[in-house]
Amino acid sequence: MKTALAKTILATTAGLLMTGTALAQTATATATTDLNIRSGPGPQFETVGVIASGDSATVTGCVADSMWCEIDYGGTMGYAYSDYLTVEAEAQGEVIVLTERPPELVGVAEPSTTANSTVTGAAGGAIAGALIGGPVGAAIGAGLGATTGVVVDPPESARTYVTSNPMEPVYLEGEVVVGAQVPDTVTVQPIPDYDYEYVYINGQPVLVDPANREIVHIFR
Repeated sequence: MKTALAKTILATTAGLLMTGTALAQTATATATTDLNIRSGPGPQFETVGVIASGDSATVTGCVADSMWCEIDYGGTMGYAYSDYLTVEAEAQGEVIVLTERPPELVGVAEPSTTANSTVTGAAGGAIAGALIGGPVGAAIGAGLGATTGVVVDPPESARTYVTSNPMEPVYLEGEVVVGAQVPDTVTVQPIPDYDYEYVYINGQPVLVDPANREIVHIFR
């Protein structure tokens, strides 16, 4: 009887220890730019918040074979794109981009099956390409909060025009961040009496510099 009880206690203790280990597989990550938090692991999911550039969030897991990681930012739960998050890897003793994390750094996240997607229908659900570049690891090379692109504060007239003249959104792999380049296959529209053009990408309107097709502002 005592032997059976002892085995039960040992098994329960081992289970608790294993659970504690699994729960401990989290990491603190820092955003290298203002970074969207989405309801699911992909550009087609709605935005539920934004991690401010230089702020930290808790990474609770990353989707297998994906650049989308589950995060907790001050109580806002969702998914963020790992190319724009940095973490301290104790094994290497250095700060690395979360995308380049060792497998043991955080656990594996199970994608939500109830998250709201902003895309409906087969045609709208297709990813049309990928955003190019952006401030990947900018916090490593140039200090926290640094970005690689020019940031533009548009006048009210431009804001009104963009929001009053919505476009059919284009969905691209990656995340909408200042400094990322829009591929040539995506059509951008001019704004009257203004130097910059606009397009709706991944559900969000953005300003684009026509000279280099870099995103210079995100309307949130």
